Amino acid sequence: MQRSFIAKNPSVLIFLAILALFTLGVTLLSEGAGSGFISTSFVKTLGKTLCLCLVAVAMDLIWGFAGILSLGHFAFFGLGGYAIGMWLMYERTRLIVVDSLSQSEIPATATEISDAIGNQIFGVVGSSEFPLIWGFADSLFLQLTMVLVIPGLLALVFGWLAFRSRVAGVYLSILTQAMTLALALYLFQNDSGLRGNNGLSGLQNLPGVTASQDDVSLWFFWASALALALGYVLAAWIVSGKFGSVIRGIRDNEARVRFLGYSVEAYKLAIFTLTACIAAIAGALYYPQAGIINPAEIAPIASIYLAVWVAIGGRGRLYGAVIGAALVSLLSTWFTGGQAPDIPLGFATIKWVDWWLVLLGLSFVCVTLFAPKGMGGLVDLWTQRRTPERHGADLGPDAGSLQEQEASK
Repeated sequence: MQRSFIAKNPSVLIFLAILALFTLGVTLLSEGAGSGFISTSFVKTLGKTLCLCLVAVAMDLIWGFAGILSLGHFAFFGLGGYAIGMWLMYERTRLIVVDSLSQSEIPATATEISDAIGNQIFGVVGSSEFPLIWGFADSLFLQLTMVLVIPGLLALVFGWLAFRSRVAGVYLSILTQAMTLALALYLFQNDSGLRGNNGLSGLQNLPGVTASQDDVSLWFFWASALALALGYVLAAWIVSGKFGSVIRGIRDNEARVRFLGYSVEAYKLAIFTLTACIAAIAGALYYPQAGIINPAEIAPIASIYLAVWVAIGGRGRLYGAVIGAALVSLLSTWFTGGQAPDIPLGFATIKWVDWWLVLLGLSFVCVTLFAPKGMGGLVDLWTQRRTPERHGADLGPDAGSLQEQEASK
């Protein structure tokens, strides 16, 4: 009998229940709810952490399940942030300009208003004209569409060129990193149309909304939690069906999957584009909570960090990706925010602000060598999950590959 999606994935209900309880708890303890036990700034930190968990789920889909180590998915994350940031900055500036010009005795023309908005936004890079890419910045609906369209098209074109040439392994990782570096270097230029190194700022202010930051931070926290819940369910549904079986087969033995008649390139392109869109949605929710986005956010090192999070959490386990991203994100905030106490050694003092990246790198090495299942492996032990009895030869080279008997069921 065909088992239902929930029966095959009981961890999904557990994850959703934990996320719901966490969201409710943070809401009740926040300043926006009146208790004030959790500050507004920490609510924003938690909201950003949920967004990082979502992009980690996307990374786990492409790397943990499909076996494609992409070092460019944070570029899609940043593009999603830029897309929504353009509308936030334009609309906020427009309201300020209209309010200022309305005090004049002579009504301002549409051209004068447009020039004033352009001067306010692009004056920092010595310009006052709107670049072509800002053509839809005055429409929230179109910019929300761009959150998916721009990263999706970039992933589709890049993936099509790479996969049709059958670039794989470390060479594909290098190509994705080169794509990210090229995009970051382009955005650093003042004539890129996105204010160069200055980036887009003031994104935490919702245009036309008079609510306090206490309330706004909660709204984005709820949206981030909802996006993570939907993204997790979508990812679990994908990997539990035929599509998931095929991409795991590609990960384990691409030649055999190709021999069976599957279009390997089409499956790779589909999962690459889908995860790029998920990453873009996460970025669109992240940067309004961060308040600013600049090209440094798209630097290749950010995508490497993303791979480290998934590895620490345990790739090939969706909940592992969430655990890894949440753990590293919160620890990073604690260590780099000066909250971790310095350790005096007499001859020297360990300052965690300086040593955090070293600690993160050592953690990645230790997990790779001694705990390849990551933090997710500890969850397996805690829940006393046992590996099913298996018979027959492996159908793939990796540990945990599909077995002959399982394939016949």
